[in-house]
Amino acid sequence: MFGLDCAEEVATLKSAIGPVVGGDSHLAFDVLNGRMTVLPSAGSIQSDTVMSAIAATGMRAEPWQEGAPPAKDSRLAEQKLYATLSGLFLLAGFVIHVMTSPGQSWLEIFGFHHPAGTPLAEQAALLLSVITGARFVVIKAWYALKRLSPDMNLLMMVAVVGALTIGEWFEAATVAFLFALSLMLESWSVGRARNAVSALLDLAPPLVRVKDANGEREVKAADVPVGSRFIVRGGDRIALDGRIVSGASAVNQAPITGESLPVAKEVGDEVFAGTINGEGLLEVESTRAATDTTLARIIRMVSDAHSRRAAVEQWVERFARVYTPAVMVLALLVFTLPPLLFGGAWHAWFYNALVLLVIACPCALVISTPVSIVAALASAARNGVLIKGGTFIELPSKLTALALDKTGTLTKGEPQVTHVIPLSGHDERELLERAGALEARSSHPLADAVMRYLGDGGVEAVAAEDVKLLPGKGVQGVFNGKTYWLGSWRYAVERGQADDAVAAQVAELEKNGATTVVVGSDGHLCGVIAFADTVRPEAQAILSAMRAQGVKEVVMLTGDNRAAATSVARQVGIDTVKAELLPDQKVEAIDELAKRHSMVAMIGDGVNDAPAMARAHFGIAMGAIGSDAAIETADIALMTDDLSKVPWLIRHSRRAMGVIRQNIVFALGVKALFVALTAIGIATMWGAIAADVGASLLVVGNALRLLDGKTDGA
Repeated sequence: MFGLDCAEEVATLKSAIGPVVGGDSHLAFDVLNGRMTVLPSAGSIQSDTVMSAIAATGMRAEPWQEGAPPAKDSRLAEQKLYATLSGLFLLAGFVIHVMTSPGQSWLEIFGFHHPAGTPLAEQAALLLSVITGARFVVIKAWYALKRLSPDMNLLMMVAVVGALTIGEWFEAATVAFLFALSLMLESWSVGRARNAVSALLDLAPPLVRVKDANGEREVKAADVPVGSRFIVRGGDRIALDGRIVSGASAVNQAPITGESLPVAKEVGDEVFAGTINGEGLLEVESTRAATDTTLARIIRMVSDAHSRRAAVEQWVERFARVYTPAVMVLALLVFTLPPLLFGGAWHAWFYNALVLLVIACPCALVISTPVSIVAALASAARNGVLIKGGTFIELPSKLTALALDKTGTLTKGEPQVTHVIPLSGHDERELLERAGALEARSSHPLADAVMRYLGDGGVEAVAAEDVKLLPGKGVQGVFNGKTYWLGSWRYAVERGQADDAVAAQVAELEKNGATTVVVGSDGHLCGVIAFADTVRPEAQAILSAMRAQGVKEVVMLTGDNRAAATSVARQVGIDTVKAELLPDQKVEAIDELAKRHSMVAMIGDGVNDAPAMARAHFGIAMGAIGSDAAIETADIALMTDDLSKVPWLIRHSRRAMGVIRQNIVFALGVKALFVALTAIGIATMWGAIAADVGASLLVVGNALRLLDGKTDGA
């Protein structure tokens, strides 16, 4: 979008394009990238129709192309040219003024008073400064006048023309030049913000070392088809998502997940674009195209976040809509009331009214909020927290109640062997050998836990023969020429091999939240193995930290049995447990929480908990890396299973909102100061516009502090 520089243009486009697409609610604006999006809710709209309507506002549009440089980049070059020309003509006018003012003091020279009137040469230079400085403003002002919809561009032109009318040639030229300079600096500072965000997220190298029948060669990542094999040398960034087919290394996943330590990777493990290989040489088979990698989707979601605006951003826009016409009315009153009521000089108060028109520019106020939000989104993504828009930057700062799933959230989601109880004269090794033989070829989570336990204990599993699955009961097979079975205690009872003492042990284990399996033969029970999902060691401290941050109620919602849920809750310090819930019952529990609290979040796996996460004010998915469903369904996705990112998110949200409030107060403070100075007649037009330029640069600079991701203060 060529000409989308400020909130004034956003308001203009809403009034012009809104009726074409069925209402301005179907439009989203990204001032940072100079982009307007017609949302899917608008239905089928011809792009030519939209672009014609845009052209009627004095702006120009082209269809958005992924990866193309923003319109603001090409416009900045034009803005630099015309601002430079305006400045040179202004300087030339000043030089002519000095040369044609012999005998005057410097005070008189800077007062720009000619006893015989402004020389024609000086007038010509200053008029050229006005024309070049107003190059981009006058077109928009003309269209605003045609539509009888006054905006900032029209106000600025009225101020400039008014100054020329009363003979303030230098003031008119200075305002035109400084306004052109302010537009250029705004584009430049917003471009810096956009480039900083891009640098933070655009981590994947453009070239890939592809390996095929012809050897190794470098190919553009965008041209590499899924299924291709490529080489990643030690220290290189990985260009594409893929699966390791050869080699082993430690990979630094911090750019995607925020993890502080490298993760060991070997054959069969997934690697992700943008992460950094350690010292090992890896051969990887690509599993996604360059446009569909986890990193690419993160970048796309951060970029598209402008369609979900924070409440504070919407407030600023509403304020700006009222602010500009209010200042226009105030300017009219300033012009008329003092001369009519108190005998003031019409010329002087007309000038003061023109100063107020210059002050009416709300750009510093409006541009700071989207820059702050985009910087906060990018910083969060770099720290392994994917936030789906400005709305969800703001909400965690107000969090008062939290609901959590148990499995995979408070626990690791991986069963661990906790007890091995040999029976009938067997020792622990013999029991484990038999269990390992029966589970060696199973993919069940409990089988995985048994095999891990065997490996840790140095016991080698020899697969049983003639293994048969016993549906709903367990498994049976032949080991060392003898038939053994593995199943639930209920199956042992069904076989008639139950024992009261063993039954008491099993009941005690299950009371404490464990899951048990029994191993036996036709003649006796060989032993009992108990499993439990291990509680995350950091969970208790993290929940305590969230309570210290103002989270008043923490509730566990789980479909697991009550004994297991209560055991975990006791370990992490959760008082309220709701167990054995179906998905719709979790939704009901969220509704109950929402009645008691103003801001409720649900943390889950992003898939099974999707209904409850959707019902909460915002949902957080754990361990989203490599999970399309988690990234798509959650409002906020933690790329790893690191629960400590939730307190970080709350701090980050509060810091972002603090920076936004600082910018709003500062921008409004500058405006209020100049209104007061104008009221007592000591403000100047060039001073007002210079202050607005400085305010714009300062609020953008303050917003960019959010890119550092620090949460230890605002």
